[in-house]
Amino acid sequence: MKNKPKAISVLSGGLDSTVATAYYSDKYEIHAITFNYGQRSAEMEIKSAGAVCEKLGIEHNVLDLPWLKKLGKSALTSDTEVPELKMDELDSKEICDETARKVWVPGRNVVFTAIATSFAEALNAEKIIVGWDLEEAVTFPDNSKEFLDAFNNVLEIGTLEGVKIEAPVINMSKTEIVKLGMEIDAPMDLSYSCYMGEEKPCGTCESCMRRIRAFKDVKMI
Repeated sequence: MKNKPKAISVLSGGLDSTVATAYYSDKYEIHAITFNYGQRSAEMEIKSAGAVCEKLGIEHNVLDLPWLKKLGKSALTSDTEVPELKMDELDSKEICDETARKVWVPGRNVVFTAIATSFAEALNAEKIIVGWDLEEAVTFPDNSKEFLDAFNNVLEIGTLEGVKIEAPVINMSKTEIVKLGMEIDAPMDLSYSCYMGEEKPCGTCESCMRRIRAFKDVKMI
């Protein structure tokens, strides 16, 4: 396919954004953005995102946002202890609400998507690809369909060419995302989902636990 339309991917190197990016990799000329905002897992996220981009044959840019770490006291960007969860706690909204508050980075997806919008307009890209999903939307409102629709309304008004956000896994659980990844041969093995940022994932943070459950559900582990 010649002269593909362009798209910007907000690629953390995690499971969801990896599958979302792979889903559109044949349809768009994708320019991926990974943000380093002082999170514990920055090094591993950047490494994974880079590997995913190399596998998919797409451009990769890393943007530093050092000021974002200074806002709030998220366990992802400070010495605050990262909550650990048990598998049977993943479906408890009360427990996960508490975890979400501890790892919440103020305005993160608002900031990331706004910056991606600037890149999209500058590069004449039609779409912004994100990995927002149904499972995380239960406790992270900036992953929800309502957030997606609201941001797209803003972009319709606030961009000259009507840039649009595409979130192909917005209505999917982690298990469904893994199934989609298998169908499209997404490089999920290169993705990284741990909050802690060690080379070997901790296996106990919420992000690890959701990933483990999903891969177990499809009998990949």
